[in-house]
Amino acid sequence: MAARFVNVDRNTPMLLPPDLRDWIGEDDLVHFVIEAVERLPLGVFKVNHRGTGSAQMHPHVMLSLLIYCYANGIFSSRKIERATYRDVGVRYITGDTHPDHDTICTFRRENFSAITEAFVDLLELAKSMGLLNLGQVSTDGTHIKASAAMDQNISYQRAKTLREQLTIDIEGLLQKADEADEAAEDPQALPEEIARLEKLKAKMDKACAELEKRAEKRSEEARKAYDEKVAIRRKKAEEGKPVTGADPKPPKSAQELADGSNETVNLTDPDSRVMRKNARSSYTQSLNCQINVDADGSGLIVGQHTTQSASDINQLIPAMGSIPPVLGQPARVLVDAGYLNGKAIETIEGDGIEVYCSAHQEDAHDERRYDYRTPKDGEKKIRHLKDKRLVAMRDKLATKEGKAIYKQRARTVEPVFGTIKEAIGFRGFMLRGFSKMSGEWGLVCQAFNVKRLHKLIRG
Repeated sequence: MAARFVNVDRNTPMLLPPDLRDWIGEDDLVHFVIEAVERLPLGVFKVNHRGTGSAQMHPHVMLSLLIYCYANGIFSSRKIERATYRDVGVRYITGDTHPDHDTICTFRRENFSAITEAFVDLLELAKSMGLLNLGQVSTDGTHIKASAAMDQNISYQRAKTLREQLTIDIEGLLQKADEADEAAEDPQALPEEIARLEKLKAKMDKACAELEKRAEKRSEEARKAYDEKVAIRRKKAEEGKPVTGADPKPPKSAQELADGSNETVNLTDPDSRVMRKNARSSYTQSLNCQINVDADGSGLIVGQHTTQSASDINQLIPAMGSIPPVLGQPARVLVDAGYLNGKAIETIEGDGIEVYCSAHQEDAHDERRYDYRTPKDGEKKIRHLKDKRLVAMRDKLATKEGKAIYKQRARTVEPVFGTIKEAIGFRGFMLRGFSKMSGEWGLVCQAFNVKRLHKLIRG
């Protein structure tokens, strides 16, 4: 018996125009994205209200397009444009129109405020449906790669050296150009080479200015800390109390800090930073992206922010501040040892939020007794806790109840990062500049929340 195959006819045209709704299930994510975005007022978008020029794409369509594509792992504006032809869901959102990649990129860059509004509105929707109850949250951060290469970093001293050399080379080329003019020659390569070197010198000028700005900030912070120490010692002396210890050293000037620093700046994206997760990880050009996840069942991201600091040590207060006020205040926050900061914990608990922060890594003698890794030469220096606030935190988490509560952190916030990086596929920013990367991280968090809330509604 001969094999039978389904007849695939690519030549006969359709007799009737297709209805895209017949190709998409009623419970498809695309319907939920459109309904969620259409709740937003047009006033939150950047729109050409004068009506001049070519007709513009409706902002609800464009934001739905971005959220749906990000939720499905399509981040590049060119790939999103291609998806308007190839993806049925995307084609349904745009109504069989095809905005070009420049329009998509411009809308994304100019409407981060609308993305923030959509983020809050979706959380309000989840709360009104009884799916979000802000009792306790889990907070954590991860490093997301910037759109910049590690080999584009340069130090202050190197930038100054190159700038001096470029100045000499440019002057030499200008002199050659003058000599060529006098000799009535026409060296075509000279103007292009001069322009190339001047462009490179401008990059060195910008790099030096950025590093000098950072050094100025560090100098101001050091000066403020020095003045506080001096004031405390002076007050003790006036009150007749003993003043112990050596006098604090005056801080270095901004120029001294810049000259003696090994800090670098990236020529492609100065707002990105060189980071690594720990001593066993490699360095990356990244931003530190923070999220707060509802740990009471919904698993939604209820707050997010980005920072240029590789460490989480000072991120607890900004993290709690990123939760929209309309959602209320969480009763409890769960964080790992990276957030172990006595002053920050005291501030948060003073606001009525109970903190559960791991403190065992700071005071453990045999935390990994059966460690499979090859031991390093020499004994590891054990750091004993001295801050009473941190000792109290360690004791709280050592109780049976404390362990049970803290155990919820890993199974609530870690899977969210896993979904974002593996299921959605977002591991690096498409945009450059701190504000743009922060806005794009908000878009990623919104895409996750849309997928998560859609799943919760479907049951």
